Amino acid sequence: MSKERIILFSTWILLIFLLILLVPKDKIRDANIIFLFKQFVTWIFGLMVAERNLIKYPVRLFKNATKSSFTFEYFAYPAICVFFNLFYPFEKSIAYQLIHFVLYTSGITIFEFILEKYTNLIKYINWKWYWTWITIFITFFISNMYYRWFFQLD
Repeated sequence: MSKERIILFSTWILLIFLLILLVPKDKIRDANIIFLFKQFVTWIFGLMVAERNLIKYPVRLFKNATKSSFTFEYFAYPAICVFFNLFYPFEKSIAYQLIHFVLYTSGITIFEFILEKYTNLIKYINWKWYWTWITIFITFFISNMYYRWFFQLD
């Protein structure tokens, strides 16, 4: 098995395990809403980027279904967004909330940059790491606003 396949399957196993372990039982409904909303947003962005040949995903689970990465666009980013929103520091200062955004966004961007550099899971064609950072930040912001609105948290 290639290192790319190991990374894809490990991502699924790790995130499923973390979702089961870290999502409190009383927040399962919240997690479902966050996950589905983030799927909707990232799927659209992911398809646009892949179809415009800005990014290429040479190794992916469903080669003939879409040019986008099913694992990352449809599962990993939405799963991470669940943690981002469920553990969001609503009661903390704006600076603390901004740090939360920056840490999550930067963590995903760094991971993607490493994958781009050392694997065939993702290849930047007409794309830069900072576009990833900006789009992830925006999608986290949109999902956080939706989560707040849906559950009337403010």
